[in-house]
Amino acid sequence: MNRVLITLYAVVLMVTLSGCKSSSSVQVSRQAILSALTQVPVVPAKQPEASPEPKVITPKKNISSTHEDDLWQYVRHRLSFNTASHPRLDKRIKWYLSQPNYLQVVNQRAVPYFYHVVNKVESKGLPMEIALLPFVESDFRPKAKSTQNAVGVWQLVDATAYHFGIKKDKWYDGRQDVLASTDVALEYLLYLHQRFNGDWLHALAAYNSGEGRVKKAIAKNKKAGKPTHFWHLKLPKETAEYVPKLLALSHLLKTAPSDFTIPSLPNHATTSVLDIGQQFDIGQLAKLSGIDKREIYALNQGFLKHRSSPSGPHVVLLPLPQKALLQSAFFRDNFSHGYTVKANDTLYRIALNAGMSVTALKALNNKTSNLIRVGETLRISKNTAQQQWLIDHEISPYIKEIEAKPLPQRAHHHTVKTGESLWTISRRYNVAVKDLLNWNSLTAQTLIKPGKVLTLLLPAVDMQQHQQEPLPPAPVNRVKVIQSLLRHGKPLANEEPN
Repeated sequence: MNRVLITLYAVVLMVTLSGCKSSSSVQVSRQAILSALTQVPVVPAKQPEASPEPKVITPKKNISSTHEDDLWQYVRHRLSFNTASHPRLDKRIKWYLSQPNYLQVVNQRAVPYFYHVVNKVESKGLPMEIALLPFVESDFRPKAKSTQNAVGVWQLVDATAYHFGIKKDKWYDGRQDVLASTDVALEYLLYLHQRFNGDWLHALAAYNSGEGRVKKAIAKNKKAGKPTHFWHLKLPKETAEYVPKLLALSHLLKTAPSDFTIPSLPNHATTSVLDIGQQFDIGQLAKLSGIDKREIYALNQGFLKHRSSPSGPHVVLLPLPQKALLQSAFFRDNFSHGYTVKANDTLYRIALNAGMSVTALKALNNKTSNLIRVGETLRISKNTAQQQWLIDHEISPYIKEIEAKPLPQRAHHHTVKTGESLWTISRRYNVAVKDLLNWNSLTAQTLIKPGKVLTLLLPAVDMQQHQQEPLPPAPVNRVKVIQSLLRHGKPLANEEPN
């Protein structure tokens, strides 16, 4: 009890001395007083989750208007990681400086997406360095594939993508969808950040080489009495160079040396996300929007076929700023209809009922203020007609898509051996890890032990076709034939072949 009173006295004294501080400091002090009374550690109040609505990036006041207009300048002034000199970091910095136009070249692939990535990173409260990971991971190639079958700009492996909700089927691979994979990668990084007690370097190392491997390296150093900072951990060569690669890029952007070219991008979205709301044919979308089909495919490399997956998602990135999209004839004709303003209506209420944001509603109607009049006609979003978005590919045999008939399957049972994992088993049988998990009611975190029996559904051989084929002639026992000729002058009819 005396300890509590001493703590309370110290806190009250601190509050008294800080009377001139801001109201936010007073609020923290009240939490501290409550903690002293209850002997519970002070825990900062949880920040409210960011609105899912896209928002315009608003730079801090101490950044000049030039910086406000350029996305790369905006990013570089918000980088926060410590990039103090280290031999591995210095080595990577020298590599970048030997490729002075590297970022300029890779930026060309990032142009349609980078604003959206930065926006998503900020909305989740992540360090700005995380927005640079697609450059480090894949040189911003949506279809990049590693030797470990990690795919996309964020290099997600199948098990991680599946666990965090990425959709994948014959129509669509969300790992190649830049914006969908960004959402998943950020969730995964938040998870790792929490698992490693707020250490971002540990979290990034785990993102590259796996959570278990980094934890094992930390535990080994602890047992040996060694520091557990990233630089002191014994990790695979790729991971040991991976984190310095990100830190080096951050360092060069912050210091902006004259022999390293920093790209320039407008600090606003040049592409817009449109949810069609139902399965759609990409050719039909191109026809209605007037956008070249090849450009739609180039922006949306998660689509694997001529239409979106029947089970979704039906979201597409289009090469138009949001305002231009909303004011286009394509959007007005296919996604909006007239609404007459009634008494007590507000823009917020109309937008809410239409499933839109107020910003989108104002852009659709080219409004600069929130003022509306009773009797005024506004355009609001609407659901589209199903038949409008699908093309019947069976109209002509020349454009009919021929689907492969599913192969008959049989159940195969595999007994796990020492050293095997779900990954190695999937490679052996040429099946997806996700299918192994589904067939055996497992999760991505399940540890399989030697002796466990797994069920696999593998293509069965179609025996009926083989039964209809004539059997090849049986090999003849030539010794018996010769003996028969010597004895009887002809081969015996009942002489059996070998």
